[in-house]
This record gives sequence, C-alpha cells and structure tokens, in this order.
Amino acid sequence: MGKISESELEVVEELDSLGRRTGVEVDDEQASGTDQADHSGDAIREPFDPEQIDVVTRNTAVELLLSRIRTKRVDLHPDFQRQAGIWKPTVKSRLIESLLLRIPLPTFYAAEGDDDVWSMVDGSQRLTAIAQFIEPASIGQPPLRLTDLEYLGKEYNGKTFEDLPGRLQTRLRETELIVHLIRRGTPEEVKFNIFARINTGGLPLSRQELRHALIPGKGRDILRDWAASDAFRSATGNSVRSERMVDREMILRFLAFRLTDPFDYVLDDFDRFLRDSMHKLNDLSDERVAALRSDFERAMAAAEDIFGEYAFRKLDPSGGRRRLPINKALFEAVSVNLALVSDEVVERLIAEREDVIRLFRRLMGNVDFQAAISQGTGHPAKVRERFLRIRRAFEGKS
Repeated sequence: MGKISESELEVVEELDSLGRRTGVEVDDEQASGTDQADHSGDAIREPFDPEQIDVVTRNTAVELLLSRIRTKRVDLHPDFQRQAGIWKPTVKSRLIESLLLRIPLPTFYAAEGDDDVWSMVDGSQRLTAIAQFIEPASIGQPPLRLTDLEYLGKEYNGKTFEDLPGRLQTRLRETELIVHLIRRGTPEEVKFNIFARINTGGLPLSRQELRHALIPGKGRDILRDWAASDAFRSATGNSVRSERMVDREMILRFLAFRLTDPFDYVLDDFDRFLRDSMHKLNDLSDERVAALRSDFERAMAAAEDIFGEYAFRKLDPSGGRRRLPINKALFEAVSVNLALVSDEVVERLIAEREDVIRLFRRLMGNVDFQAAISQGTGHPAKVRERFLRIRRAFEGKS
C-alpha cells in the first residue's frame, strides 16, 4: 500500500474575489469556479441540440427593469455574495453618476425562468443600486443618498432621487441597459456553461454562485441559513469565508449525499449532481428539512467533539500538528457518516477520540484515500472510496 509523506501533504487554498484565503482547500472537481482554474470543468459532457439554445440581446429601459422588480419578475437574489463589502454607498453613488453623465454601463446577463422571471447572473448589484436610488421601496431598502460624487458632487451630493430635477429623473428612467438574456428552454447545462465563462471584474463566477443565481427556490434559504448556523461556524472554527459561497457549497454537498446514498451515486458529473440536489431541496417538505437540519447539527457537534480544531481537515500521517484548510470531500464524507450513526456510536467516538484520530492519520497516509479526497473527487469510485473508508474508521477498522 502506498504511503503519503509529510512533504507530500501540501494543499492549495481557495481565494475570494479580493485575494483573501477562504479557509477551504481547492477541490479539483470544482476548480473551474476559482481563480486557480483552467476552465476544464466548463466543458459540456453530453451532446445537446444547438437549436435549443436561445440567447437574445435586449436594449431594456431602466423603467422596464424597475417594473419587473416591482412585480417580482426580476430575481435579484439580494443575498448573492459576489463582491461582498465592495458595494458601499460611494460605489452605488458613482454608478448613478455614470447614468446621469450618460456613461454606458457594462452588459447585464440574465436567464429566463418559469413565469417569465429573469434571474440576474451578472449585474445584480448594479441593478440593486439603481433600484435603491430610484424606487427603494421595490427592494425594501432605504433611499440611497448620493455621496462622494466625482463630477457632480457640488450640485448633487446628499441628494436622493426625489431631489433631482424632473429632467434628470426622466433621464434615469429612460436610460437603456444592454441585457443578454438566455431564454427559457435552453438546456440547464448549457446555461451553466455560458455563465461560467462570464468574467466579472476579472474573476469568473464560482459554481455555487451560479447555482444560487440560476436555481431559485427554498434551497437558497436552506443553504444560507445552515451556513450561518452556530453549529456549522463552530465546527469549522469560523474559518470559512462566505463571500464566494464556498460555505453554502459545503452544506449542499452534505445534503446531496443525505438525499442520495453515496453508494448509489453513479453520475460522474459532480456539478450536475449538485445542481440536481439544489432542485431536490426546493421540493422538500418543511418536516423533512427540519429532520435533516437536526441530523446536520448533530453531525457538526460530533465532528467538533471528536476532532476539535482539526475537524474536516487533512491530518499529517506522521503526527505533525500543522492545521490545514478544510477539505470539502472530507467535510461531506465525515459529516454524512456522523449523521447516520446512532447517539451511542457518537458517544463512543468522542470517548475514544484519540484512537479515532490515530486511525484517521493512518488513513491520510493511504495513497488511494488521498486521491479520493484530492483528485477527481466527483468520480463515483472516489466517492465510494472515501465514504467507505471513513465509515470503517468510525467502526474502529483501518
């Protein structure tokens, strides 16, 4: 059996849009959504009919988009984390200033869903800023007051939309924005492929950001709420940054393998598997969600009690104390296995945690297991490998 040395136990950590560490190891199965990516994950795996692709370009007046927002036919998904912290009042104000100066804005990208609802994939923050200035009630926000303008500051700093002259109010409402709209009926995998190639501010959207944008429903709320839970934050040592939704993807991976037995997973297209799981979340009853939440929080508490600050992280097989970033494949396999065992087994694992950690260190030295949590982690054989070996470790078997 091959062994892994300490020097080989190196990892690459995901970065957020500001270049900060996210606290989570890059997973090569999801790498196309990070700035470390080569976009190999964007390839369409199955043939599709080109006639089904329907993309239109529309010059759409701001007034029409505001009407859509009022009638809930534009999905702004306001909790979208992209560029969190960047859209401060000054940035919003200068966007409005650009419109007043007739400076064209970058193109907007949207996908048409059921009931003619447009999901904004790129441009949500810009459109939210426009709505907050012109019709703040439509998004439940206080009116935006212009601040720190570069060219119009002397005259308009401190002004709200209602304070502007009528001609400027009309100019804003009649401004046309370019919207590339992928029409309903275009295959979902093609939508994801197209939007994965969109470069926003130099950084492609992550896979979970795309799932969030293109698959509306209660699944969004589940992932958001669970990722913000004390149980998850505590078990992960508050070390996972949420900006690129990496925390929500971790929750989704747990739920995906609670809704589909790991040993029944045969798809060999992990991104599609997670998309399908998002759709399943939308159809769950409240009772089922509550039961899964209970399982999840119990698994989080158990992982923390057993592994402490090393929960969901690779361990040095030689016994070193280095603390590595969280590994997504370990997170899903450890948490799901813990969710499935009895309270008595959890109590035994906590009581025997030193033995459990020793078994895990030994496991980390196994080449096949390392590959199952580091390379091609979405392959069915790799999924079965890590789930089975972790289950056996919890049973006290190497």
